[in-house]
Amino acid sequence: MWKENQLDALLRIAISAGKEILSVYNAAGDIDVTIKDDNSPLTEADRRAHNLIEAELQKLTPDIPILSEESDETAVEERRGWSQFWIVDPLDGTKEFIKRNGEFTVNIALVNNGVPELGVVHVPVTGMNYLGQLGTGAWKVDSLGEFQEIATPKFRPGEQAVRVVASRSHRGELVDRLITAMEAELGNTEVVSMGSSLKICLLAEGKADIYPRLAPTSEWDTAAAHAVLAAAGGEIYDTSFESLRYNQKDSLLNPHFIAVADTHYDWRSQLLPSLE
Repeated sequence: MWKENQLDALLRIAISAGKEILSVYNAAGDIDVTIKDDNSPLTEADRRAHNLIEAELQKLTPDIPILSEESDETAVEERRGWSQFWIVDPLDGTKEFIKRNGEFTVNIALVNNGVPELGVVHVPVTGMNYLGQLGTGAWKVDSLGEFQEIATPKFRPGEQAVRVVASRSHRGELVDRLITAMEAELGNTEVVSMGSSLKICLLAEGKADIYPRLAPTSEWDTAAAHAVLAAAGGEIYDTSFESLRYNQKDSLLNPHFIAVADTHYDWRSQLLPSLE
């Protein structure tokens, strides 16, 4: 049994990890960077946040396994047998962290039978938090602890520009082509560039309509924000418009995906021809 509310527990852990990250971020001098085997960067902040989150989750739920970007690799056969597990990105947006632009996050999600049902995204620099639990709701929580319930907006084509979120570091030609296609079908678009899982959180809080990601990501990059978005009323689909699911295959890479705020709008018919 949990000794505290699930969302409260995750919020506390994420904020504590954020403090570890800021201790490195705010230190004088350049940030030391190691390049991992997959060519992604790793810093002391990643390690500190990972160690704290792993220790706290093990105390909280000792029987639930943890999958973290910075964990030792788990055998596929073992991992595929997990019906429930934590999935963690201790520092999402390491490139943004190294640039010191503030657009990086702590991400923790609980996945149940492939579905991210509980998640927290913490922004260390601003102290902002995004929380979501399927069937309960989604919230923003500021640095003072003030809660604000959030929900995805209805998309009204013809009445508004399409607000498209794009990656600051990984936009790419395919996304540019999709944006052009949306302009042809739906009218004006407004493009907002953002780093890390904050892109998905913008959808959840009603500040954007769609986030096409047509470049590689891993499951820990999306799970926490996916939980927040789904709890707020949105969803993440693959390019066949099937809902994104976790730990369902040998690879932990996500397929290309489209995150949307308004699941009732027929994005499929508008976008599928451009994705095929």
